[in-house]
Amino acid sequence: MPPVTPQTWRNWAGNQRATPRRVVTPRSAADVVTAVEAAAGAGLTVRMTGTGHSFTDAAATEGLLLRPEGLTELRSVDTATGLVTAEAGMPLKVLNEQLAAHGLALANMGDIQEQTLAGATQTATHGTGRDAAGLVSQIAGLELVLADGSLVTCSREERPELFDAARAGLGALGIVTAITWQTVPAFLLQAREAPMRWDEVLGRLEEFAVGNEHFEFYWFPHTDGCLTKRNNRVPGPAEPLGRFRHWLDDEFLSNSVFEVANRVAHRLPATIPTINGVSTRALGARTYTDVSYKVFTSPRRVRFKEQEYAIPREELAGALREVRALIERRSWRISFPIEVRLLPPEDAWLSMAYGRDSAFISIQVYHAAPHEEYFRGVEEILTPLGGRPHWGKLHTHDASYLEGAYPRFGDFLALRDRLDPERRFANRYLTQVLGA
Repeated sequence: MPPVTPQTWRNWAGNQRATPRRVVTPRSAADVVTAVEAAAGAGLTVRMTGTGHSFTDAAATEGLLLRPEGLTELRSVDTATGLVTAEAGMPLKVLNEQLAAHGLALANMGDIQEQTLAGATQTATHGTGRDAAGLVSQIAGLELVLADGSLVTCSREERPELFDAARAGLGALGIVTAITWQTVPAFLLQAREAPMRWDEVLGRLEEFAVGNEHFEFYWFPHTDGCLTKRNNRVPGPAEPLGRFRHWLDDEFLSNSVFEVANRVAHRLPATIPTINGVSTRALGARTYTDVSYKVFTSPRRVRFKEQEYAIPREELAGALREVRALIERRSWRISFPIEVRLLPPEDAWLSMAYGRDSAFISIQVYHAAPHEEYFRGVEEILTPLGGRPHWGKLHTHDASYLEGAYPRFGDFLALRDRLDPERRFANRYLTQVLGA
């Protein structure tokens, strides 16, 4: 396990970078133990990166950076119980393929499947769901290396306090080396996508939330146009999009054309309302049925920066109206649609949906565009509503605010003090959100 020559690490969006003193690619949990012990001897901090899909510097370190590519083994599959154990560096897209081959699936997931398992769960990545919650709620067990070099496991029965804290642990409690998932039998989802006007969507929010297993929508700023998506289980048969329609909608229009549109918009912001108006008029309805992960996820090749907040679901309509009014009042030009998703309560201590029905409001800008004023303005609307920022997406809050936003925040800090008193797993981001 030789160290790699120091190199600059960058995230996918290109807005975060770091130059660690050492980079190592462990091939086993034992290698991670060795790396953590060596870092302690050298006085280095340790972080394990994923695929860089966080917009914060959650994975960055100036000490020892562990790369995940060597931890990708599927360790066990029990089709009778649905329990599946995979190593932390396996990408979600590989796990989905492996599960499908065994007739299994994740009950819910987000719209990107490029992340590693540990990277997605440690930042509490989620999808949208009425009954099925995010990834952290589908974890049945964790294996992780603690700051003292010990390799431990935890579950609801074994070290339950560590389990509830570490499922969305930000890498602050240990280096996750493997995850045991509680999967479900493979299933088909029917996706019904349809354009809809702003007033109709907001007026029917409760109907859509209650009447669909998975509901989300996008609003295009400077217009009244929205795109709604309702996903529900069906017995079949599968009726996937044809190859040409998939290429046209999901590759050409949603990525190639959208990239060009954003380049134009970046150079000529005054064109953005027109571009968004054309986009909403071009939206068409479509219905298709496919295996679940192919419906949940879609390719995202246009690079962007993102902020996302979880708020109590009952505050959603009012919050969206305030955000729209703010955009109009400030005369901002916003080219990316605003995404809205829903989630039931979760019990991982640092899940953004901890203890309450939540609505997630995601705002994005093209990667080369300035974001600070827009993100800060929306943050100021959502914070008084009890907003909880997504750990992997840009925000300005620190421990003093987050302590009041999360009922078990103090318990998390106390556990961190016991497990990592020397802050072996610290970095600048954790100092911001958890304190020294």
